[in-house]
Parts: sequence; structure tokens; C-alpha cells
Amino acid sequence: MSTPELLPILRYPDPRLNTVAQPVVAFDDRLRELVDRMFATMYDAHGIGLAATQVDVHQRLIVIDVSETRDQPLVLINPVIDWASPETRKGEEGCLSVPGIYDGVERSLAVKITALDEQGQSRTIEAEDMLAVCIQHEMDHLMGKVFVEYLSPLKRNRIKTKLLKAERDARD
Repeated sequence: MSTPELLPILRYPDPRLNTVAQPVVAFDDRLRELVDRMFATMYDAHGIGLAATQVDVHQRLIVIDVSETRDQPLVLINPVIDWASPETRKGEEGCLSVPGIYDGVERSLAVKITALDEQGQSRTIEAEDMLAVCIQHEMDHLMGKVFVEYLSPLKRNRIKTKLLKAERDARD
């Protein structure tokens, strides 16, 4: 079996990252191919989650694998948070669209979500710890929000300047 072709990951501050994703309506071979390519891209980039928005596909689709062994892939299509714990924790987050940047974001410790899998079957997932944080982070992407938008304007501008400079240096 051949390895799926990798997808380019949009980098902050690309304005396409602020696009609100639309619901997935077709559960076909194109969707399954996109899921395979998103997993290949996420694993290649050493990430634990990837939203379709990050690869310039503006549909409500997330792939996640928080396992140490990288063998517990989770597909969430049209996810909805049904419940989020009132208890929160500020934890270090990073993002494949904001390479090399990590900062603290306040998130619920646990969530209960409803989503569809790639066959269109409904599932309910109760998540806590890293999986809960990852789900909330990736669902933000579907709403057009990048984690750095939780930070102060000063921090955001420093990050934007740093990433734009790195991009310019890479081209030179």
C-alpha cells in the first residue's frame, strides 16, 4: 500500500486559518482519502491533531492520535461539544500551524462530544487530559481560531513577527 500524499500545512498568520469550516455532507471515497492524507501529514509533522482547516480544506473534520505508539487514530467529523467540565487548567500548547511556539492556554479538563466517523456513524466520546485539550484545540481551528489568539496582543504580534521572519529567511 502506498503512502498517502502529504498535504501542505497553513502557517499562522495565514488568513485562511480564520475560515469557519462547513459541515461535511458527503461520506465518500474523497473524504476517506482526505482522512488518510491528513493522518499521514499529521504523523509526518509529529503532531497529535490536525484540523482540515489547517490544510486549507474548510470542512468540519479533525484527525487525532494522542497515543505514544501512534496507533490509535481518531476521526471526528462535524464534532459538537455536548459538555465541558467547569474545571479548567492552563497547559502548554503548540500547533503545527504555529511551528516552534508553545504557550499556556486555559482549557476544560474534560469534554463529552458527539461526532461522526468517516463512514458517517455517530459516536459519543468522553475525553479528559491531553485528548480533551487536543479536541478543544482542533475544534477551535474549525471555528477559525488559532491558539495564539488566546494570548495577549503583544505576544501574538511577537509570534507573528517571528514566524514571518522565519518564512522570509527560509526563502532567502
